[in-house]
Amino acid sequence: MLITATEPALVREFILLGFPSRPSIQVVLFLAFMALYSMILLGNIGLMVLIRSNPRLHTPMYFFLSNLSFVDLCYSSVIVPKMLANFLLESKAISYTGCGLQFYFFCTFADTESFILAIAYDRYVAICNPLLYTVVMSPRVCVLLVVLSYIGGTLSALVHTCFAFRLSFCGPNIINHFFCDLPLLLKLSCSDTSLNELLLYTYGSSVEIISVIVILISYIFIVISVLRIRSATARHKTFSTCASHLTSVIIYEGTLLSIYSRPGSWYSPNSDKYISVFYTIMIPVLNPLIYSLRNKDVKNALRTAIDTKVLAQQISWLTW
Repeated sequence: MLITATEPALVREFILLGFPSRPSIQVVLFLAFMALYSMILLGNIGLMVLIRSNPRLHTPMYFFLSNLSFVDLCYSSVIVPKMLANFLLESKAISYTGCGLQFYFFCTFADTESFILAIAYDRYVAICNPLLYTVVMSPRVCVLLVVLSYIGGTLSALVHTCFAFRLSFCGPNIINHFFCDLPLLLKLSCSDTSLNELLLYTYGSSVEIISVIVILISYIFIVISVLRIRSATARHKTFSTCASHLTSVIIYEGTLLSIYSRPGSWYSPNSDKYISVFYTIMIPVLNPLIYSLRNKDVKNALRTAIDTKVLAQQISWLTW
């Protein structure tokens, strides 16, 4: 049901405009995004299974990495299936409740990822206090840090969702995006959204900013410790262990801050829509590649898993 600005009525559904184009282009976009989503599923599920199945990867760093893959998988799965369906369906509607749930779960997992990425404390302890690493980063501490990350993401999502969906939406109901994003929802409300914009600009931004500050402080101490190492080879090896984490942080936090740390009047639906593709789809694709291609332990574990599978197949062929 399409509602225009001249038809004041309570909105029961929203229209996700997505990427308007000719039907032939829609099919091409569907195939492209379907391929990317398949990579998200294969990469993140594969990485979680690999970490779970290889005892050598049962360390705090890979425990956090498996949770990062899980969060990537979840928040992309909240958005991408609906987007793929809209490429093929004539109706691009999403119910009022469905829109609220989509935003809630997206916000939960997106903020949880920010908190998990902020656990650079693991790298700090491993580099600055290696002898105390197994004591400080005990399984109990690791689980506690991850649980607190999920709690933080859940609370942040509850705040934004509850305040957003207490507003009245009288029309229009067209969202110029491929998912229910908060800034665009606020623009559609016929209520006063000043409190929501303040929450988004201050509280919402503070989640990302605090995460970045925690990471920067941890890496300042890491750099100081690494520079004290006399061997250039050892320094390079130590820095390389942090490169994957830093790459993920820069890509993820940079794109989120570019969208959600601006006043509402600065939002540009057309350009922000394409930036959103990067952090909702491309980052979940890139993270498994970043952590596997730059990590010898993961590559060795993958090589071992492949060799074991090949050997098992050869044995089954011989016995058959």
